Order: sequence, then C-alpha cells, then structure tokens
Amino acid sequence: MIRQIEFRLEPRRRGCHLVTGEIMRHIPADMPRTGMMNIFVKHTSCALAVNENADPDVRTDMAKILDHLVAENEPYYDHTFEGPDDMPAHAKCSLIGVSLTIPVTDGHPNLGTWQGIYLCEFRDHGGPRSLVLTVYS
Repeated sequence: MIRQIEFRLEPRRRGCHLVTGEIMRHIPADMPRTGMMNIFVKHTSCALAVNENADPDVRTDMAKILDHLVAENEPYYDHTFEGPDDMPAHAKCSLIGVSLTIPVTDGHPNLGTWQGIYLCEFRDHGGPRSLVLTVYS
C-alpha cells in the first residue's frame, strides 16, 4: 500500500519550527501497522530535520548556528538577485535536506521520546511551504 498526501504549512518567520503536530494531522487514518513514512518539502530555501522537541532553546540555537555557518552578504555569492537571505537559504537547504524517512510501528510514526520534526525556514519571508507525505508498507 502506498498513500500520498500533499498539504501546505502556513508561512513562518526565519528559524527552526516544531511542526510535528501539524504533520501528524495529515497522516491518513488507514496508516499501516508497520511501514515507512517519507515527508518531502517542495522548496529549495527551507528544510526538514528531526531534533529535540522539548526545549525551545534548541530550535533557536540551531537557527543561530546555521546563520553563523552560512552567512549572508558574502562577496563571493553570485546568486544575489532575490535578496541577501536567498543564497544562504539554498546552501542551508542542501546541508540539512528536504526529506525525512520515519519508521511506522503499531500504526504510528516511531519517533523517539525527545524527537520532533522541524521545518527549518531559511528565508525572512519564505511563504507557505508545500509538503508531500508518502506512507508505504
């Protein structure tokens, strides 16, 4: 069985945002007992990650680390037409990635106790983000 659903997340400011609950609301009711779930974001200036879901300081620290690793306004950037946050957003997207694969056990995503799904928004005004959720057994 393969089920695929496309949905959108509301626009968010730049940063790492816990979106586990929003994504879980789109999981099909007939989720297989055992299988895999893939989540893919259809953009090149944001990313998906699994990380700490309890302490919000982790999300703000992650955003600061990424901004430090890939700075804006570097003189060697050629791709600058869409603003100073665009090229760094593409680089951060490549570093973090656009998809996650999570095991399904007993009909639920098998995340660890302290794990949550982040939308890492790298643009100041990225807009709504389209995701594709594929569940297969």
